Amino acid sequence: MRLLSFVFALISILTTVGIVVVLATGAGRFFQSVSPREFFFSTDWSPAYDPPHFGIVPLVCGTLLVAVGSSIVALPLGILTGVYLSEYAPPRLRGLLKPALELLAGIPSVVYGYVALFLVTPTLKAIIHSIDTYNALSAAIVVGVMVLPLVASLCEDAIASVPNSLREAAYGLGSTKREVTLKVVISASFILALSRAIGETMAVSLAAGLTPNVTLNPLQTVQTMTAAIVNLASGDLSSGGPSYEAIFAVAATLFVITFLMNVVANRLVRRFRTVYS
Repeated sequence: MRLLSFVFALISILTTVGIVVVLATGAGRFFQSVSPREFFFSTDWSPAYDPPHFGIVPLVCGTLLVAVGSSIVALPLGILTGVYLSEYAPPRLRGLLKPALELLAGIPSVVYGYVALFLVTPTLKAIIHSIDTYNALSAAIVVGVMVLPLVASLCEDAIASVPNSLREAAYGLGSTKREVTLKVVISASFILALSRAIGETMAVSLAAGLTPNVTLNPLQTVQTMTAAIVNLASGDLSSGGPSYEAIFAVAATLFVITFLMNVVANRLVRRFRTVYS
């Protein structure tokens, strides 16, 4: 069993190494034809045109717009849900609410995309007439609902890990129950929610559209990095050219951003665990 467990752990490590090697190799071939300055600082993303342009700035703007918007939706709901489940809910009610919340994480993202397209967007258009059919706001709302179980679960686990002795000491110093619970988890929840939202693909592709725009207006159509990868991979581009190799460059950029955010979040969680251990 020890050897079998080691083999399974080694497979997971080798898989991660393989992903990094594939992304680095493809991105290296891409940057042999396209300068990093154009890729990271240009505002024109049109890899299928002639001549092609590979500025990732519009994709980063669209990704951050959806990610931050979804965090604004998920953080208040997720933190309050986690606090209620951990601190206030009766055991019987908690046993009903927690499985129901976890069902949200099991719904395929493409279903969320169609919910955004046929339910959320028409509702928003009835309220905001100037909103585009494909828009970042609709994508942010559905991705926020998708991230909600992650934030709520993280909050509940972090709050449950605080020893009762520290809770009583905080109360003795005059802290309220709200201060004791919320200050433990907000930073880590925000970063993990952002990293989860940044990597979302299908729901964003259906709801936000495929038009790369440098904008901070959530009512306009945008294209995220994941949607750009799907669009390029499903097109008729021949393999081997810069337009095809752009898939690896965008994926490598997305991987680095998500990796750094997860590192920061894990350090915050480890810091809280050290303080409360």
